[in-house]
Formats: sequence, C-alpha cells, structure tokens
Amino acid sequence: MYDLLISPFVEFGFMQRALAGSLLLAVAACPIGVFLMLRRMSLAGDAMAHAILPGAAAGFLLFGLELVPMTIGGLIAGAVVAVGAGAVARFTAQKEDASMAAFYLISLALGVMMVSLRGSSVDLLHILFGSVLSLDDAALSLLAGIAVVTLACLFVFWRALVAECLDPLFLRSVSRLGPPVHFLFLGLVVLNLVGGFQALGTLLSVGLMMLPAAAARFWTGRVVTMCGLAVAIGIAACLSGLLVSYHAGLPSGPAIVLSAGVVYLASALLGTRGALVARFARPHRHRTA
Repeated sequence: MYDLLISPFVEFGFMQRALAGSLLLAVAACPIGVFLMLRRMSLAGDAMAHAILPGAAAGFLLFGLELVPMTIGGLIAGAVVAVGAGAVARFTAQKEDASMAAFYLISLALGVMMVSLRGSSVDLLHILFGSVLSLDDAALSLLAGIAVVTLACLFVFWRALVAECLDPLFLRSVSRLGPPVHFLFLGLVVLNLVGGFQALGTLLSVGLMMLPAAAARFWTGRVVTMCGLAVAIGIAACLSGLLVSYHAGLPSGPAIVLSAGVVYLASALLGTRGALVARFARPHRHRTA
C-alpha cells in the first residue's frame, strides 16, 4: 500500500511539485466552478479557457516557454475576450453565449496559428495540454498567489457573489455592487484559468474547475457545502490522477480530469440529487377505478 499510494510522492520531487500545484489549483478553481455552474456559464468557462491561448502564444513567440510572459499574455487575452464578448452582447442583438462562442473560436484558431509559426508540435502540445509534472518553483509561486487572491476575494465578497449569482436583480436594487462584483468574478475566472493553463494546458484547465463543481451539485443545494465538496472532489481527483499517471505511464493532465469525470458520473447516478435517487424517490401514482 505504501508503494502504491505514498512512495511516488515521497521519493520524487517532480511528483511533490505536481501534487502541490494541482492541489493549489483545486482549492482555488473549484469554488469558481461552482459559481460558474450556478450562473449557467459553464460553457463560458470553457470558452474563456481557450481565449487565453493567443496571449500565451504571443508570450511564447517573443520569449519562448517562459512563465511570466505567457502568464501576462494569457491574462491580457482573457480580459480582451471577456470585455469584447460582453460589449457585443450589450450593444448588439446577439446574446452573450453566441458572442462568447465566436470569440472563443477566433482565439483558438489564432493561438494555434501563432504557436505553429515558431514552435514544434511538442511546444503546441505543451501549451494545449500542459505538463503538471514539469511545474517548477516559479509556477508553484504563481499558483499559490492565485489561490490566495481567489480565496481572499471569495471571503470578502461572498454574500455579494452569492446574491449576484442567484438573484442579480435583487442585488442591483439594494446595492451598487452588482456590476463591480460581476467583473470581479470574471477576473477571478480568467486568473484561475491562467493558473490552470500552467499545469493542465488551455484545453484541460477548465476540466478541474467544472467537473468537481458539477459533481458536487448532485449531493447538495447549499452553496457553501457545494464549494467545500467541490474542493474535496478536486483534491481526490488530483491525487488519484497523479497516481494513475505514475503507475500506468499515462499523461498526468488527462488522468486528473478523467478522475474528476469518474466522480461526476458516479455522482450523477448515486448522489442524493442523482438519477437513481430521483427515480426511486418519485411518488408512485395509483390508478383509481
């Protein structure tokens, strides 16, 4: 049991850094995923994950696989796409989901094209799918900073975030915090996706954000409990995914996301709000003569 579960994290430094980075990402990103899901913006999170690709590709073209330029580029690109999609939805007849999809497709194609101009297929795969096993101290510091900022913002603005998520009209009627809190939340989404990009790449970073949140929704309806359960599921997915990756020789990022996917499917069936419980708890109708 020791060799199976503990030894990889004791004997190898790269496994220790991968575990630390993925846990920091789970602690920060999973609560953000809960709010995205409750706002019915789950697919918007996926679009935003792809939106950071051109900025990261620009940093790669100018400085290579350097952490700071790619991070700054990703933040700028994510902010531009979020503001651009919101502006199109606000000033035209097109809804925000359609404008977000358009910006996402343009960003993805542009980013892949930019990386292909200079990099190899290995560089492209690294940017698209990440490499949690190659996290260094600088990347861990970035993830730790993102986790601290995210948790601090959630603690300070918790009530406003919950109110803006569940009843934005009520929040606007009693406070002026509605628009600022909305943009703060979008900033936290971009920040955590940029952090996830360092470990899981642009295509998979949203997986650790959304799958634990979606799984937690099948067990509880309280936002606080849902966030805590999502974090616990995210941590379990990181641990199991890294262990499966190590022992089976599989890519670590997909293994983490697939582990979260297994929990999601199990929760969809067995959760207190899942399919089986809903089926057997449904009252039977008796025919009357």
